[in-house]
Amino acid sequence: MLSPLCFVLSFPVLAILLGYSYTKRFTSASHLVLGISIGLMPLGASVAVAGTITEATAVLSLALTTYIAGFDILYACQDIDFDRKEGLRSIPSRLGVPAALAVSSILHVISFSSLAALYWMLPMGLAYLACLLLIGALFIVEHLLVRPSDLTRINVAFFNVNSIISVMVFVAIALGVFLS
Repeated sequence: MLSPLCFVLSFPVLAILLGYSYTKRFTSASHLVLGISIGLMPLGASVAVAGTITEATAVLSLALTTYIAGFDILYACQDIDFDRKEGLRSIPSRLGVPAALAVSSILHVISFSSLAALYWMLPMGLAYLACLLLIGALFIVEHLLVRPSDLTRINVAFFNVNSIISVMVFVAIALGVFLS
């Protein structure tokens, strides 16, 4: 049986998950809402399994939140004209592509820094560190592929590089936990 706390916390989580798809109608922070909706997963799992949230779990949640929000901003850059035409709010439509790419970069630096912090917070080992370095290199590649003057490689950055980053985050944590 899950704790009563899980039941109580399920309502705000469901509100965020269900409300996300409408956020572009009233806030440019829709990318962050998407990130939060994914970033809540480690927190929920921690409450369900241990009945509490550790600092490491909160840091992992921050890493996922900023990772998801950052790549969603990258992907939204290609929709800037549609968003503006339809009155939808997004960071690219509000700030423009160059500033949106800068915000995405900042979010990915926070994500990488959070994943790096886990290395020092938990006994993660060298396999985790090796994966972390690869994740950092992939973040750099992702941001080098997408330029304000050339958005033609967004799909490569989003579907290819980003997919590898997602898998590498899982592999890093799995190796860090199981090999330490």
